[in-house]
Amino acid sequence: MNKKPFETESKRLIDLMINSIYTHREIFLRELISNASDAIEKIYYQTLSDESLTFDRDNYYIKVIPDKTNRLLRIIDTGIGMSQQELEDNLGVIAKSGSLSFKKDNEIKDGFDIIGQFGVGFYSAFMVADNVTVISRAFGSEEAFKWESQGADGYTVEPWTKDEVGTEIILKIKENSEDERYDEYLEEYRLKSIIKKYSDFIRYPIKMDMSRRRLKEGSEDEYEDYTEEEILNSMVPIWRKNKNELGTEDYENFYAEKRYGFDKPIKHIHISVAGAVDYNAILFIPEKIPFDYYTREYEKGLELYSNGVLIMNKCPDLLPDYFSFVKGMVDSEDLSLNISREMLQHDRQLKLIAKNLNNKIKSELESILKNEREKYEEFFKSFGRQLKYGVYDGFGSNKETLQELLMFYSSQEKKLVTLDEYVSRMPAEQKYIYYAAGESIERIEKLPQAELVSDKGYEILYFTDDVDEFAIKMLMNYQEKEIKSVASGDLGIEMPESEADRDGEKEQKELFAYMKDKLGDRVKAVRASKRLKSHAVCLSNEGELTIEMEKILNAMPSNQNIKADKILEINVNHEVFKSLSRAFEDDKEKLDLYTELLYNQALLIEGLPIHDPVAFTNSICKIMQ
Repeated sequence: MNKKPFETESKRLIDLMINSIYTHREIFLRELISNASDAIEKIYYQTLSDESLTFDRDNYYIKVIPDKTNRLLRIIDTGIGMSQQELEDNLGVIAKSGSLSFKKDNEIKDGFDIIGQFGVGFYSAFMVADNVTVISRAFGSEEAFKWESQGADGYTVEPWTKDEVGTEIILKIKENSEDERYDEYLEEYRLKSIIKKYSDFIRYPIKMDMSRRRLKEGSEDEYEDYTEEEILNSMVPIWRKNKNELGTEDYENFYAEKRYGFDKPIKHIHISVAGAVDYNAILFIPEKIPFDYYTREYEKGLELYSNGVLIMNKCPDLLPDYFSFVKGMVDSEDLSLNISREMLQHDRQLKLIAKNLNNKIKSELESILKNEREKYEEFFKSFGRQLKYGVYDGFGSNKETLQELLMFYSSQEKKLVTLDEYVSRMPAEQKYIYYAAGESIERIEKLPQAELVSDKGYEILYFTDDVDEFAIKMLMNYQEKEIKSVASGDLGIEMPESEADRDGEKEQKELFAYMKDKLGDRVKAVRASKRLKSHAVCLSNEGELTIEMEKILNAMPSNQNIKADKILEINVNHEVFKSLSRAFEDDKEKLDLYTELLYNQALLIEGLPIHDPVAFTNSICKIMQ
């Protein structure tokens, strides 16, 4: 009997999977029981597709048998079993899921709770076992086979005998070490505790012989030991249980069991509705953003059940895109078992459920914001960008749903604040909600354009996400207050103007016209600044497209070469302006040099690229000489 190597496998790969995916060793039992449940579900599918077969639920179960003496743990199921080829395909290839392949091959659309679809759960057995043996007899076959492995070295497959269809997994439990106590996985009550914790909702009975003590018949003080088979799981889906019977730990265990994420949810929402459409739902707001959340591979959607039967693993129509981070399931008796994906898109009941879920999620987030501020801020750091995308993608149609949930960093509060909180602090004379956009809080705090607004004592919202300005353009205003960039042309702040200022402006007209001619179409105009105090120069913009939006759009792969209408603003009260005026009178060549330098300085302040860095450095050298 030849030992076969694992395909695409090494000791390092197994260690990586076990140590990075599974935090607690006890989870191995959850994974093996989930696989056993899948095997029974496959039998159920066969009976649906073959009228000659019947499915008698009483004949299907999972049994756990600990053997302390020999340090063996057996997990037996009466499911569909595996042939020799299936043993090699499903257990000989790391991360190949027989359950997932089964679903794809059979185009399953109704009736199953197929759990194991990742192909790595089986290998968690090696966290607690030195040797793993699988004896299996496939449905419809008289032959049985034994698969055996001690880990990374490979596996063997050989003919075996087995009286019943199904699979038996035998784990040779490791000896205790200084760091780990493996004996606990042979203790009846410890195994029972793990099963109740992780697998209580499995809809097939999980059995185990439990040790008991009782008085001997006819005796008043003499006891005897005996064993009694016990069903360890309730087999009632958690969503059909009374909310009063469940605690936070139950919901967290369900979250982990259904593989919604490897984090803990910050909030669960248990919904039971009877009305125009009856449904139960359990929704989770995750703590951390999935690593693939902003990739094409990420699938949004909730599990959809009809009367406890799985219709779709991911139903995208139940969630709007801006709430696509929500995990969970919906079970409704009003949905037909043979509903197809196309019909789901137009199903009236489904749309009504989706609308209700949307309102419930919004309400729950508002409650967290109001009552658990720190928790909401942590949530917003993970998923706030998605809410902003929701405002932008909907062209403002979603603003009524989302605007109260948005948060931005405040120049005054030095933390995240809502638009409502901002407006509540606005002085009576303040016309606009002001914001400044940039790559980071530190860079925004140094922007010259913010000087005037800051000196007036007005609060500024800092936009650091690439979607912020695009979303705000769709929002346009909040509570009848227009939202305006500190770099926009009109800030709505009246500045006293003396006769000397007006006279000076006339004298500046020719100078600024000359500078504009020198810069050409790189700027729309050169003007005296009303917003600068300590800084010599800055760029502002006119029109809907801001400078920060220009940077973001041009950074996209399409490289659209989009240009905002830029205004070069000069501080006429700065010493630099005196140098400009003298050069305009006496030395046009020097003025040309100053103009280029000031323009490039303004670009650098904005984080925009300089067209000719060599020319810029040469200009600096000329000034130094």
